[in-house]
This record gives sequence, structure tokens and C-alpha cells, in this order.
Amino acid sequence: MNFSKVNWEKIWEKTVETLVMTGESLIAVFVLGIILGLLLYLTSSSKNPIVQIFYTVVTAIVNIFRAIPFIILIVLLIPFTKAVVGTMLGVQAAIPALIISAAPFYARLVEIALREVDKGVIEAAKAMGAKNITIITKVLIPESKPALISGITVTAIALVGSTAMAGVIGAGGLGNLAFLDGFQRSNNQVTFVATIIILIIVFAVQYLGDFVVRRVDKR
Repeated sequence: MNFSKVNWEKIWEKTVETLVMTGESLIAVFVLGIILGLLLYLTSSSKNPIVQIFYTVVTAIVNIFRAIPFIILIVLLIPFTKAVVGTMLGVQAAIPALIISAAPFYARLVEIALREVDKGVIEAAKAMGAKNITIITKVLIPESKPALISGITVTAIALVGSTAMAGVIGAGGLGNLAFLDGFQRSNNQVTFVATIIILIIVFAVQYLGDFVVRRVDKR
């Protein structure tokens, strides 16, 4: 295929923007997802009425933000984004919506991963007098590490797709390039190249995630 209509310098610039959006949001999603997932796990089995109410509220919030399609969420968050970032356009403007959409998704994956930890190991730690923080840091997180890494890999791939959607409404990145320079200008070459690069990023993320899981999974 002839790529004479492709501006490779711009392709590189937009690729970097996509990687920046994905990377920055992924770090925040990982931290928030772990915290939310732990909260969901630790409060789910409590008999305390106040804790049960807290769990119900957190669960409702997580489910609501997981259910809203990203393209709608990013529009709903425009006032919030303007207040935080100062603009609704560009790479940084997309990051709040990316975080808010992906953190609840990863939190659920974290909760599932923690639930799969052998209850016998947890009970043994409690019998030895381990405190809750010790159980979290020395038992729950290490034992669920492969599942947590698999979860963040899936989340990272979802974020790459979300950056492409964010690009359609001016967030930058390869999605923005494919829409403005590709679709609107009927330049199929740009659309094709942007798509291939997004696929390469996704495959690279998946390969890296699988590699790390194999290294940490001692089972």
C-alpha cells in the first residue's frame, strides 16, 4: 500500500499522546482500583450495619460508573474536566474521564482476585496473630498478584480503546488523528496506519502482561 498521504511525524506525535494518556491514567487507575477493590472486599462480609451501608453505597457508585458508556461519560464530565484541567480539549483533558471510567472496572477485578485467595491461608495468618494490614500486605496482595496483573492488563487494553474514543471529541491521540485526518478528509491511509499502531500497542500490552503473570505466578 502507498502511504504517500501519511504524515509520519504527526503519526509519531499522536502515538506518543496515546501512550501518555494511557500511561498516566493507568497509574491512577491501578492505585484507585486497588484501594476500591480492597474496600469492597473487606466490607462485603461485615455484619456491622454501618459497614454494610458503606459497602452498598460504594458498590452502587462502582456499578454506575462501570455502566455508563465512555463516550457519554466524557461528555458528562466536561464541566468537571474544565474545573480540574482548565480545558476540555487535549491529552490532559481526557485523563480525568479515563480514570473515572476505568477505576471502578479494575476495582471489581481486584475484588474478584482477592475473593479467590485461599481462605485457609488467611485463617492461618489470623491464627498467628497477624493484624489486618499484615494480612493485606503479606497475604492478600501477594497471593492474588497474578490475577491483579491480569486485571490491570485487561484494563490497560480497555484504556487504549477509550483514548481512541476520547480522540473523536478532541482529546488528541491516534483516535483524534484517525477521525480528523482520516475519516473527515477521506484519507484511508491515515486511518489504516492509526489502526495498525493501536493494534500494535494492544498486542504489546497483552504480551507484557502475560509475561509478567508467568514470572510472578508460582503455582
